[in-house]
Amino acid sequence: MFMIPVENLLAFALASVVIIVIPGPSVLFVIGRSIAYGRRAGVLSVVGNRLGTIPAVVAVAFGVGAIVAASAVAFTVIKVVGALYLVWLGIQAIRHRNAHVVDTGRPSLSSWRLLRQGFVVGLANPKTIAFFVAVLPQFVAPTAGPVWAQLLTLGLAFQAIALIFDSTWALAAGTARAWFARSPRRISTLSGAGGAMMIGLGGTLAFAGSKN
Repeated sequence: MFMIPVENLLAFALASVVIIVIPGPSVLFVIGRSIAYGRRAGVLSVVGNRLGTIPAVVAVAFGVGAIVAASAVAFTVIKVVGALYLVWLGIQAIRHRNAHVVDTGRPSLSSWRLLRQGFVVGLANPKTIAFFVAVLPQFVAPTAGPVWAQLLTLGLAFQAIALIFDSTWALAAGTARAWFARSPRRISTLSGAGGAMMIGLGGTLAFAGSKN
């Protein structure tokens, strides 16, 4: 049995909110998806993205994350794969900017596909592991029980907080898209812009260093 001190949890929650509210790769990905496909797609992308980062939490909790974060080769391979996937998703959004919008203005992509794509993006982001390796240990209390259990708890708490705030971004971007949906031409342009955002994000991540 373990119990993380309340002061540690409160400090971690506050730090998490500060980190999460600042738009980062995950937020930009979600906004791009919401702009391209709508609120439903944005929220499902958030859920998929958060599920995709859970393996990173588990890896850090059991010490594997530190190895990946310290390995330049592993970090680079995962980073490039993730960046290429984002670029591919962006290209698909641009190519099918008209085909994915039906009369109701809602995206035709299936829920499973949206979740799967969000999951892959979250899984293929090595910066998540590096972040958890750097941040989570700072809030662990050595006398509060097994370190792995505390790291796992903190990591999952971060995911829950991120799920709430990222969903807010998704809904906001999707709501803006709904207004543009009144014009087929505008919504086509907006969907293309969402795709371009994902391509730009993929390019940025591909050329960003592990310390960025």
